Amino acid sequence: MMHRPLIIRELGQQDYSTIWQAMRDFTDQRSSTSDDELWLVEHPPVYTLGQAGKPEHLLNPNDIPVIKTDRGGQVTYHGPGQQVAYALFDIRRLGIGVRQLVTTIEQVVVDTLKDVSITGYPKPDAPGVYVDEKKICSLGLRIRKGCSYHGLALNVDMDLTPFLGINPCGYQGLEMVDCKMLNPLVSLDDIKQRICDHFCLKVGYNQTTHKSGL
Repeated sequence: MMHRPLIIRELGQQDYSTIWQAMRDFTDQRSSTSDDELWLVEHPPVYTLGQAGKPEHLLNPNDIPVIKTDRGGQVTYHGPGQQVAYALFDIRRLGIGVRQLVTTIEQVVVDTLKDVSITGYPKPDAPGVYVDEKKICSLGLRIRKGCSYHGLALNVDMDLTPFLGINPCGYQGLEMVDCKMLNPLVSLDDIKQRICDHFCLKVGYNQTTHKSGL
């Protein structure tokens, strides 16, 4: 098996704009020999509007900040209790395309949910992962220089009320759900570890290094 190391950064709760800029800097500065990284983070309450995002999907943001970002997709919400995992991967080196990366990330989430007795599934026409037609995980990526950044946001144990202030991912009336509602025994730390394990299995990383901070 090809030697594929992965650096996993546990960043705690961090401001969205700070991490976004750090992802861009990392992608711009990395070389063909730089290790891939997976950043695990929670964000304070924020709405983010993807490149295709339409302002009319912001219904009532109240005092939650809105940031126009460079990932794909429409509008979503980030907040405490949501596990965000940013995939900073050299997909050219991995030999996969964008569609395959999206499918891989969705399967990572499906397998993570299965581990905690939650049945999730992707939809071919709407990226992300769903449970009983409710959305539990949003997904958005940016590819630059053959490398990915941004990633997934899995609702684990959070206040879902702010999703009512938007049309999530551009879909009017789309209901959101989190893991805790479906399995009260779920913990954020458990979900975090399972996400890491499934990324390693699905992408083929066979050596991991855990780091705190950037």
